[in-house]
Formats: sequence, structure tokens, C-alpha cells
Amino acid sequence: MTRLLLALALALAASAANAAIDPLPFKDRAEEVRFQNLTKQLRCLVCQNESLNDSSAPLAADLRRDVFEQMRAGKSDDEIKAWLTARYSDFVLYDPPLRGSTFLLWFGPLLVLGAGATAVALSVRRRARAAAAVQPPALRASSDVEDDW
Repeated sequence: MTRLLLALALALAASAANAAIDPLPFKDRAEEVRFQNLTKQLRCLVCQNESLNDSSAPLAADLRRDVFEQMRAGKSDDEIKAWLTARYSDFVLYDPPLRGSTFLLWFGPLLVLGAGATAVALSVRRRARAAAAVQPPALRASSDVEDDW
């Protein structure tokens, strides 16, 4: 029974791996390397945490074909990126340009981190002041006794 389950799992893994491969007819190794480098700079619009190169989503396969066709048409990498950003916005780029529309994308995490650090610092100060203002009576009495000595 375990052998059957193992064989089934291996068969499913092999079919999933084959489904992600979409071979393209590159004319030489340089074109393939250019394609790989370009698709690593582009974000999958479905997966969002994977590059276009790594994604197995059907939309990613379509976009890879579009990129390949653009390359074959003689377009530069910058022209291909401009075409994709015109259709899908700067979100398609893993390294979007710094503009007013991408300001929060670049600096939003730092702003959130700064706001959180400020909130923690204010909370710690407030608690320290409250603890100093409300000193337990037993400590006050012992400090009075020490003053008599």
C-alpha cells in the first residue's frame, strides 16, 4: 500500500513539474540567457511573490510567450518592460522606479516600522512614569527607615 502511495506521489510531482515547463525555440544560448534575466526582473501578476521566470501560473506562461515574441521582434529589454508596465503598471517590475505613485511601495515599510517604534517608545515611557509616580507604600516606609540611620 505504501509503495502504491509513493508511486502515485512521484507521478503527481513529475506531472506538476512537466506542466510548469513551456519550452521556447531560442536561436542561441545568448538569447536564452537574456530571456531568463529579463523574466527574473518581472513579477508574476498571479503569484506576486515569484518572478515571471519561476511561476507556473497560466498567466505567467502567457506573459513569458509575450516577452519572447517581443524579443524576437527586436525590442530591447527597456522597451519590453515599458510595454509590460503600460499594460500592468509598475507592479509587474520587481524593482519599480521611484516616483510619486511608488513612494509608498518604496518607503511604506520604513514608515510603518518607524510608527511602530515610536508607539513602543511612548508606551514604555508612559509606563515608566506611571511606575515612578505610584511607588508601593512598603518601599516608601523602608526608604524612610533608611533615612533615620
